[in-house]
Amino acid sequence: MSREKRRQAARRGRRAETLAALWLMARGWRILARDWRCKAGEIDLIARRRHTVAFIEVKYRPALAGAGESLQARQRRRIMRAAGQFMATRPALAGLDMRFDAVLVSPWRLPAHIVDAWRIE
Repeated sequence: MSREKRRQAARRGRRAETLAALWLMARGWRILARDWRCKAGEIDLIARRRHTVAFIEVKYRPALAGAGESLQARQRRRIMRAAGQFMATRPALAGLDMRFDAVLVSPWRLPAHIVDAWRIE
């Protein structure tokens, strides 16, 4: 992939993350972190609503079906490890429920929020 195509993909990804964050906030979620990174991995969005902290992977694809299929097991494991590190640095969140969600974004459609997209293996 050329450098310009990578830049365009990164811009689309950032726009998708912004759209997903706004969409979640409109539904009562509070965004705790965006594009959170550590040595274990990266999490697109971390959000809280009531007693739940959701670690959310945002996927942008031309079709929603392709977005859902693009989340591989290796990537899920990295997100889970990063979530553990995030929670370890935030003792105030220790008593809350954790889950892993996905928000799928495609052009001219509302985002699709996949609740509990996968579980800790």
